[in-house]
Amino acid sequence: MQDTPQRLLIIDDDEMFCHVLDRAMTRRGYEVVVARDAQEALSLARQYRPALATLDLKLEHESGLKLLPELLEVVPECRIVILTGYSSIATAVEAIKLGAVNYLCKPADADEVLAAFEKDDGDPQIEVADQPPSINRIAWEHIQKVLQEHDGNISATARALGMHRRTLQRKLQKRPVRR
Repeated sequence: MQDTPQRLLIIDDDEMFCHVLDRAMTRRGYEVVVARDAQEALSLARQYRPALATLDLKLEHESGLKLLPELLEVVPECRIVILTGYSSIATAVEAIKLGAVNYLCKPADADEVLAAFEKDDGDPQIEVADQPPSINRIAWEHIQKVLQEHDGNISATARALGMHRRTLQRKLQKRPVRR
């Protein structure tokens, strides 16, 4: 353990998740601050200059991907891990391109989060799936990719996909399809 605790900024709109991760990381010797939205996150980042941050991909009214470069502009040395219950290949690739050091699917515990901060290199031994993803998973991935291309704009994404906006909203409210 270090002499001075490392500062960790948790950015998530899920109050219970924040509480659990805050307690777990505090017990591990980290100085934790919690933000529930982008504005609060940027303010706390300026004030506390965290070494580490977890960033929810889907904040209530904002995209974590839009916040990621802004955070790195405020605290360039901060190591940021994206956490999400709405994982997709498109968002994982974009998160890494935008400067995240890792990307984890929720639920993730404190040990997994810490391991994600420490892992700098890829793992060539990672297991490759025996079967391709299901058609439902491919559809989910495509929707996420088009949504990302339209900067999270639901109406523009629905038009691009040729579906009704409400249909798209219902699909987005569901959890991502597993393989």
